[in-house]
Amino acid sequence: MEKVTSADGTTIAYDRLGSGHPLILVGGALCDRHALRPLADELANHFDVVTYDRRGRGDSGDNPPYDVLREVDDIAALLTAVGGTAALYGHSSGAGLAAIAASRLPFTKVVLHEPPYGPDDVDPSDDGEKVLELIRNGQNREAVELFLLMTGVPKPEALQFAATPGLADLAPTLAYDFAVMGHEGTTPAETLRAIKPPTLVIAGTATAPFMIDAAHRIVPILPNATLTELPDQTHVVPPELLAPVIQAMISIDTLSG
Repeated sequence: MEKVTSADGTTIAYDRLGSGHPLILVGGALCDRHALRPLADELANHFDVVTYDRRGRGDSGDNPPYDVLREVDDIAALLTAVGGTAALYGHSSGAGLAAIAASRLPFTKVVLHEPPYGPDDVDPSDDGEKVLELIRNGQNREAVELFLLMTGVPKPEALQFAATPGLADLAPTLAYDFAVMGHEGTTPAETLRAIKPPTLVIAGTATAPFMIDAAHRIVPILPNATLTELPDQTHVVPPELLAPVIQAMISIDTLSG
């Protein structure tokens, strides 16, 4: 484990493995840096891979009040640590954060894996506010359960996953993910139009239909984007299947080292 200091003084913990062109991985809700380690292991033969604890998680610090741009500063500090040049991958709400970062920071390539942008013409449910209320009341496990249910996880699996040791400790950071996604999760067209590097959007054909729709919706907005659909894959793709897709995209015309 290594650490960098973000612009507001928050310490951000990260792991770095492999060699080659730097690649920063951004995890989604309820994920610390260890959640992306299997994917990093698959990619380490080709890239200098960074997995990190987003602020408020794992071994990283925090510095209230929360602001999405502070998370962008965290990624900027990591970018500096790897030499100022890197590709960027984000999954789920981590893809939402990666999109914001890529609209402001210089990356060579960007991969957005199922950012959960909801339909712009549908009224949002109040489940998100209920999750935040549970967090405010200290009901972290219940907040995790409700969040998983609202994302489409079947109730038995949601209850089992919410009982994972240490997972409830990450519940307060769900508020951060909601802020990243704009709470309602509508498509941030202005942000997407500001992403200049070549961008790959990934969606599984067996994932939630709104995520497939989101992937198709954002590709025409992005200035330089392509879409890859992974047959029969859901929101969480086995690393051995996902890594070659990421590798092929980043390796094309990307300077090594």
